[in-house]
Amino acid sequence: MSAAPIERLSSYVGTLRTRQGVLARATLGAPGEADDALGRELAAAMAAEVRPDGTVGGGPVPTIWRAHELLDLGRRPDDPAVSRILRWLLDRQGRAGAYGEACDKTRHAQGVCGHCLGGFFSPAPAEQRLTPITLPNGKAFRAEPAARFAISCLGLRAALRAGLRDAPGVVRHLESLRTLAARWTDWTGFFAPDVLVAGLHALALGGPDYRPAVSAVVETVAAHQGLDGLWPSADPFATLEALMATGLPGAHAAVRHAAPALASRQREDGTFGMTAPQERALIGLRALRWAESAL
Repeated sequence: MSAAPIERLSSYVGTLRTRQGVLARATLGAPGEADDALGRELAAAMAAEVRPDGTVGGGPVPTIWRAHELLDLGRRPDDPAVSRILRWLLDRQGRAGAYGEACDKTRHAQGVCGHCLGGFFSPAPAEQRLTPITLPNGKAFRAEPAARFAISCLGLRAALRAGLRDAPGVVRHLESLRTLAARWTDWTGFFAPDVLVAGLHALALGGPDYRPAVSAVVETVAAHQGLDGLWPSADPFATLEALMATGLPGAHAAVRHAAPALASRQREDGTFGMTAPQERALIGLRALRWAESAL
């Protein structure tokens, strides 16, 4: 692959004074002289926005994402701001509005009701509509159940990154995903592709016990990769991000196959469009670098 896509990305991220800029320069192996100080400055400003109840302005997605941002910038799980977010997050488990709480004949048959699942985080009461909603990686959800599922998986990833793998509710969430993963064999069935991808990303952080389930879902994702290397009906950046999280050889091969199509979508300024430009530049950079590496 031509070095041009990575060179354009390098130029784009080179002067960004943002979390994405700091992480992208680290990915390139070329951190700025002031990036350590910049990272601390960014983290301090982000932590200052966390309210006493653990939330930040904008709702559940910005709140959950703030935990990810702070962890990315070097804050520890026991950092006061991170801890407040995690307490808020864990308190959302089992509350009304969580994915899978409702039950009807179709849901029960698919194993997506409260008789079969548990541990999901409730982003909002069931009567409060969340959609349309866009996640930080730029993936937009318009169906309410899928949005609640994806937000819960984003929260599970934060809990797992913070070392809460053995918390009972976290284990229940992981076990629910493993149960669902056994059904994720059809790309155009009951479960939308972007639901599979969101679940895969969270399950990938679950540790060795969940490796067989993760491997099976990776095989499903790879089997439905288009001739151009991308995925019909699935967001390419969310999919690439989830595959990279697994670290598996099959995922590496799929990312490699997707790299030329990803590069073809890049603009002259190094970005991949107007949607979440910095976050997608970071994901794209990591994907391109992983694609050119030996596993």
